[in-house]
Amino acid sequence: MGIKIAVIDSMGGSIGSQIITQLRQNFGHKIEIIALGTNAIATSNMLKAKANRGATGENAIKITIEEMDLIFAPISVLIPNSMMGEITPAIAESIRKFKKKRLFIPLCNPPLTILGAEKKPLPRLIDEGIEIVKEMIKKNE
Repeated sequence: MGIKIAVIDSMGGSIGSQIITQLRQNFGHKIEIIALGTNAIATSNMLKAKANRGATGENAIKITIEEMDLIFAPISVLIPNSMMGEITPAIAESIRKFKKKRLFIPLCNPPLTILGAEKKPLPRLIDEGIEIVKEMIKKNE
């Protein structure tokens, strides 16, 4: 299998599910997608979107991302206590320390203004991430 992508999300996992759906439509099973949710509902919804595997919780996220080539997530995963407290300081720190490629969608709960970030619809932001994944795959072939 090709590159391993961790899709991380919280709350209901709707952003992660959309990311996984687009990854699967574009790459089929050439890539391995791991759904990492901060809660069981987020993980379950991302698995329904056709992730290969899934895991839930702080420790699962911290350990699993070490095996990944890429993290694809909302930017709120970098902010301790965001997403109604579901992003623990340990989750945010482990993602911050991740040494490989990270793709962040500029959506955050609570709202965060990112200067210079163009406001675009979520599907367009995911499409931009898909293009970056395509480049990664080309380099790995």
